[in-house]
Amino acid sequence: MHQIVYKELKQKQGQIAVIGLGYVGLPIALEFARQFKVIGFDINSERIAMMRRGEDPSHEIAPEEFEGRDIAFTNDPEVLRQATFFVVAVPTPVDDYKVPDLKPLQRASETVGNVLKPGDYVVYESTVYPGCTEEDCLPILEQHSGLKLGVDFKIGYSPERINPGDKERTLTTILKIVSGSDAEALDEIAAVYESIIRAGVYKAPTIKVAEAAKVIENTQRDLNISLMNELSIIFDKMDIDTQEVIKAAGTKWNFLKFTPGLVGGHCIGVDPYYLLYKSRQLGYDPQVIHSGRRINDGMPAYIATKLVQMLIKKGRAPQQTKVLVMGITFKENVSDIRNSKVADLVRELMKYSVNVHIVDSHASPNEVAHEYNLTLMDAPSSQYDAVVMAVGHDEYRKLDIAYFRSIMTAQPVLLDLKGLYAKEETQGIEYWRM
Repeated sequence: MHQIVYKELKQKQGQIAVIGLGYVGLPIALEFARQFKVIGFDINSERIAMMRRGEDPSHEIAPEEFEGRDIAFTNDPEVLRQATFFVVAVPTPVDDYKVPDLKPLQRASETVGNVLKPGDYVVYESTVYPGCTEEDCLPILEQHSGLKLGVDFKIGYSPERINPGDKERTLTTILKIVSGSDAEALDEIAAVYESIIRAGVYKAPTIKVAEAAKVIENTQRDLNISLMNELSIIFDKMDIDTQEVIKAAGTKWNFLKFTPGLVGGHCIGVDPYYLLYKSRQLGYDPQVIHSGRRINDGMPAYIATKLVQMLIKKGRAPQQTKVLVMGITFKENVSDIRNSKVADLVRELMKYSVNVHIVDSHASPNEVAHEYNLTLMDAPSSQYDAVVMAVGHDEYRKLDIAYFRSIMTAQPVLLDLKGLYAKEETQGIEYWRM
C-alpha cells in the first residue's frame, strides 16, 4: 500500500499533534520529534511553560532529551489546525464510584474534532474498554468536524505501554500494538510508529482487539497480585512467612513469582474497572475480576488493622502512638502520586487516631496536600512507635535496620510492605512483612 500520510510526515509537509503531555504523551511526542514536526498540546499552561524550558513535570525525562527536537509546546487549540496526524494520550481515570471517567477523552475528542480536516488521522493511546474508540470517541469527532470516517478521515488505536520509573524497558524498546479503522489506516499508522519503535509493531486485526489487549494486560496483573494478597492474609493467620513460601514455590519452572502489595497507580488499579463497566453494560457481572479488585482495594485497611493490633499487643493505645510511613508515590522511584494506596493506608491509620508522619523523597509536598489533604515532612523525626516501609525507593532500600532502631522507641514495630529485610536482621524489633 502507498503510505502517503507517513511520507508527508517524513518530509515535514504534515505535522503530528500529541494531545495530552503526561507520562504517556510527552515521551512519545519527544520521540516523534526526532524525525517529524510535532505539536505538543496540553490544556495545563503551567505544564506547557515547564516543557518549553525543557522540564518534564513528571520528572521522568532528563532536560537533554528536549534538545534538538522539532516540537512546539502549546495550549492553544487553534495551533492544532496545522496537524494531520493526531495522537490522543489523555488520562482515563475512574470516579469515586469506580466508574470510568471519560470526560478528558471526550474533551480531547472535541478539541481534535474542531480542527479535523479531510485526509487526517486520529490515533488514541489512552486505556479504554473495548469499543470506546469507535462507539464513544468517533461520534464526537464526526459531530464536531462534520466529516465522516472512511470518507474524510481515518482512526486507529495504539495502546500505551509506558512503564514509569523503568529505565531499561523504555518507549522504543517495547513492542507496540497498532490498529486502524481499515487496511490502509493500519498500514499508515504502523509505518508512523515503526519509524520510532525499535522493537517493532504488532498489527492487531481490529481496533477492539487492540483495546481489549491493553485492558487485559493490567487486569491479569491485578488478579495475580490479588491472589498473592489473599494468600498473604491466609499465611499470616498461620504464622507462615509469605515471602519464604513464594521463594520456595518459585523453584518450580512454571510458577509465576508475583508478590503481595498495595496496588495503586493509574493502570493496574484502574484499568480493570473499565472492563467491569463494559461487561456489566452487556449484562454480565464478572466475578473473578471484581473479586480481585475488592481484595486489592481492601489491603490498606487490612494493613492498618494489622499494625494497630500489633501496637495494642505491645500495650500501646493507638491514639498515643506515632507512626512513620515511608513513601507515598504509587510505585518506587517515581514522583506520581495518583491513586496511591499508601494515602488510603494513612487515612485508615488516622481512623484509629494514630499520629502519622509521612516522608517521600520523590513526591511533591504541594501535590500531596492538594490531592490528599496530607502533609509531607521534610525528614523523619524520632521516637516512632512504628515505621511502615511502604514504597521501595532506591534510597530507602539502602537503609539498614540500625537506622530504624535510631528513630524508634523501645519495643518498636516495623511493617515491611516491600519485603526488603530478613527476619533474622530485625532482632529487638517486632517485624512483619507481607
